[in-house]
Amino acid sequence: MFDGDDLDAAERRVDEWQAGLERRAAEARDLASRLTGLTASAASRDKLITVTVNATGVTALELAEGIRQRPAAQTAAAILETVRAARARLATLVTECTEETVGADSETGRAVLGAYAARDV
Repeated sequence: MFDGDDLDAAERRVDEWQAGLERRAAEARDLASRLTGLTASAASRDKLITVTVNATGVTALELAEGIRQRPAAQTAAAILETVRAARARLATLVTECTEETVGADSETGRAVLGAYAARDV
């Protein structure tokens, strides 16, 4: 029914499949490791506000003394704008890491990028 060549070819396909799975798993672990420590920062246009974010949210907010001279509403708006800028930088970094490890078009890449997009990061 099967000759030796057919079995050898089948074994090679199974070995290639297994090697591909192991490679993709290693890439996914690398991506997860890189994303865990990923942060991004942004400063307001006037440099009075600096925000740092990671995947879970804002990790640092720095306000320079000059911020006291502004109305509270203006400060609040500037903080929100700076948070959005930091999140956009984080999204760019996540995309770059994803492309470098698993590929943005891979199933894993699409899932990771989709999760970040859903968080509005």
